[in-house]
This record gives sequence, C-alpha cells and structure tokens, in this order.
Amino acid sequence: MLNLTLSTSSYFILGSYVHIGSLKYLYFMLTAMLYIVIFIVNISLIVVICMNRSLHEPMYLFLCSLFVNELYGSTGLFPFLLVQILSDIHTVSAPLCFLQIFCVYTYVNIEICNLAVMSYDRYLAIYCPLQYNTLMTFNKAVIFIAVIWFYSFVKFLITLSLNIRLTFCGNVINSVICHNYLVVKLACSDTRVNNIYGLFGTVLSILVPLLPIIFSYMEIFKVCFSGCKQTRQKAVSTCTPHLASLLNFSFGCCFEIIQSRFDMTSVPRLLRIILSLYFAIIQPLLNPIMFGLQMSKIRNTCKRVFCYKMLTRHKDTM
Repeated sequence: MLNLTLSTSSYFILGSYVHIGSLKYLYFMLTAMLYIVIFIVNISLIVVICMNRSLHEPMYLFLCSLFVNELYGSTGLFPFLLVQILSDIHTVSAPLCFLQIFCVYTYVNIEICNLAVMSYDRYLAIYCPLQYNTLMTFNKAVIFIAVIWFYSFVKFLITLSLNIRLTFCGNVINSVICHNYLVVKLACSDTRVNNIYGLFGTVLSILVPLLPIIFSYMEIFKVCFSGCKQTRQKAVSTCTPHLASLLNFSFGCCFEIIQSRFDMTSVPRLLRIILSLYFAIIQPLLNPIMFGLQMSKIRNTCKRVFCYKMLTRHKDTM
C-alpha cells in the first residue's frame, strides 16, 4: 500500500500566480467559457462518431480516442485553474497535486501515442490502400487504443508511486499547476530512482511515438513524390490536420519544458503562464475544429444531425 503521509508538507504553494484584483473574475469567465467550448465540441464529435455506424472505422476510432483524451486532459486542468483563479491563497494539497501530475502527464503521453498510431494508420491507407481493410481492422484499432491508454496509465502510476515516497523540504512550486520535475526538485530525500526512471520514461515517451511517426511520413512522402496527382491530393487532405495537430502539440510541449527548466524571468509572467499551458489549452480546442472541418464524413454527419434537429424543432412549433 502507498503511504500518502511520507512528505513533510501536506500542501504545496503555486508561486507563479500574481495578484490581479478584480480582474480575476474576468479571467475566471474567460477560462470557464474556454472550458465549456472545449467540452461541447469534443463531446459533440464523440457522440457523432459513436452514434453513426458509417464512422465505425479505424480512423474515426482513433479520432474518438483523441477527443476523449482532450476531455480527460481538460478536466484534469481547467477546474483546478478556475479554483486557483478565484482563490487569494494559491495552495494545493499534496494528494491533489500528485493526482494532477498523473492526469496531465497521462494526457500528454496518450496524446502523442494516439497521434503516432494515427500516422501509421494514414501510412497504411496511402501506401497500401487495397490491403488497408485487412491490415487495419476494427478489432486491431481497438487493441491499439487499449494498449495506448493502459501503457500510459501504468507508466505514470509508477511515477506517482515514486513521488509519494519522497520527503519534501520545501513546498513552493514555481508554476500555476503541479509539475513533476518541479515537485521532485523540492525533495530532500534520495531522488536517484525518480531521476533515473524520469529519464528512462522521457526517452520512452519520445522514442516510442517518434519512430512510427518518422517511418510513416517518410513512406507517405515517398508515395507523394512518386505517385499520381490524385494520390498526392489524398495524402494532403488526410495528413494535413494530423500534421498540424502533431506540430502544434510538439511546440506546446517544448514551450512547457523550456519555461519549467530554464530561467524565463525576462519574459512577462502572463506570457510564461500562457506558454506553459499552451499544450493543454490550445490542443483540445484545435483538434476537434481541425478534424471536424477537414474530415468530410464527420462534417457531413454533423450537418445532417444539425439539420434534422432544426427540422424537428420547426415541426414541433408548427
């Protein structure tokens, strides 16, 4: 059993918040509206994919997993931010801090692994379209998704168990959310196991998804350069939203890593906060918009559902 009382401090102080006076209510409303929009667009696309049998294909299953992960990551972040924005004392209990670390880090790992599997799926669809339905079946897609989520949860359960055993000599985290690297830095007990596992986990988190992404896009580019115009158009239409999502998420993670590990005092604090949360705020908003607009099947299904509801309401009022 894990002992939650080993740390010398029962709470942490988030040191990156500033006193904003009555502006906190404006920030609260803007953050709440953003969370509501993210929740509505993601849950809408999940319902559309689940309810429409024509969308029960591997590509849309991976998209559904992506949208579920956006909801999961946003729920692990936004309610916490909303409470902290309204609070004058920016503290968080140790168990809640560890829980947020677990949620945010599993969200990141699931996101990048999901995008990696989607790149492989696009490679199969473009490189060998005639064998695609045999190589990527519905059951295989489900197995891929289950492995991604299980692997991510197990990986960071180990991180959580290593963090809980630490004894802390400080409790000020220079961030607006709980951050694993910054929490471990506060420990005065032996952190060698944490550091070794953290380095090993980081390498895994980068290499495991990066290898299939590089391989898939190298093969896709080969097909594009050697194939006909129709093949190139298909590759561009199916890969553009995926590439945009992948690059956006990668840049967001880079922003967060840079601001947490290097001295960024020369950068305005508000900009540092936005950059540190970019990966968890913009990605859940960008993905459903990009994929929803780009994928014709999803777009047409949404139109049919919306038109049907409008017609039903019109008949009821007559």
